[in-house]
Amino acid sequence: MQRLILTTALIATMMTPALANKVYVSNEKGNTVSVIDSDTWEVVSEFDAGHRPRGITISPDGKLLYVAASDDDQVKVFDAETYKELYSLPSGPDPELFVLHPSGNPLYTSNEDDNMVTVTDTQSHTVLAEIPVGVEPEGMAVSPDAKWVVNTSETTNMAHFISTDDYKIKHNILVDQRPRYAQFTDDGTMLFVTSEIGGTLSVIDMAADGTPTLRQKIGFEVSGVLPEWLQPVGVKITNDDKWAFVALGPANRVAVIDVETLEVVKYLITGQRVWQLAFTPDEKYLITTNGNSNDVTVIDVAAQKPIKSIQVGQQPWGVVVAPD
Repeated sequence: MQRLILTTALIATMMTPALANKVYVSNEKGNTVSVIDSDTWEVVSEFDAGHRPRGITISPDGKLLYVAASDDDQVKVFDAETYKELYSLPSGPDPELFVLHPSGNPLYTSNEDDNMVTVTDTQSHTVLAEIPVGVEPEGMAVSPDAKWVVNTSETTNMAHFISTDDYKIKHNILVDQRPRYAQFTDDGTMLFVTSEIGGTLSVIDMAADGTPTLRQKIGFEVSGVLPEWLQPVGVKITNDDKWAFVALGPANRVAVIDVETLEVVKYLITGQRVWQLAFTPDEKYLITTNGNSNDVTVIDVAAQKPIKSIQVGQQPWGVVVAPD
């Protein structure tokens, strides 16, 4: 009888579907975060997130949600399950984007109004360093080995490579006008930087010693779409470093790039003014935020096609998915 009970329990466990992951979307104009269930693809909650929430990320254990409340000059921290605001972390004026160290501590934040990157200890809630960078810093990326933090400055048109050992800039790479976002490949050998007004994606090679070199710039062309509408913003790369997806802003498209050949192979239609992107943990789906249509688009990654649109709050900006 005991063996029968155990066998039945095992079968029941195997038949139980995987738990859905929550998708968190920051709504810049609505001052809220929308929560979507990745199983039903329905909005299950929406909560206040301060004034002008933009950057959003989650702790590696999935328990803490970080939101850059830009007009509050704070990084607000919420319980990812209950949505209760727990505390705020100090930052400089107008925090926009940030990135967590792979361990979950510290947090590196770009402060658009004072040309600084703030390094904050997420446990003691204290500022560890303020790093002067270029004018209007925005994009933030951390290398897989956590040796480098990269900041992009919109007006200086540079990617700044900051050593996490001493918080000093060691290298600067000039890219095209208004760099918005930076993303490393999973193996750490390349960095992609989008330039919104320049209309390009810069591909930067990373040497073994961490020295960056600009390899090439990728342009975009869509039939029937004005060139000035092709404004690269968010970018995400699959963990196998095979595909890169680039949000093209008012072009209402996501470009699909073969990372090996660095060629654009497809353009996917999304909602209006596609901005940021996030994968589900299994990388089966990619979610885009579409600021002017107040929705998100769900893309089937393997099929490379959009499959669903979901209405959220006003002017969705950032997106992050809870880990497994």
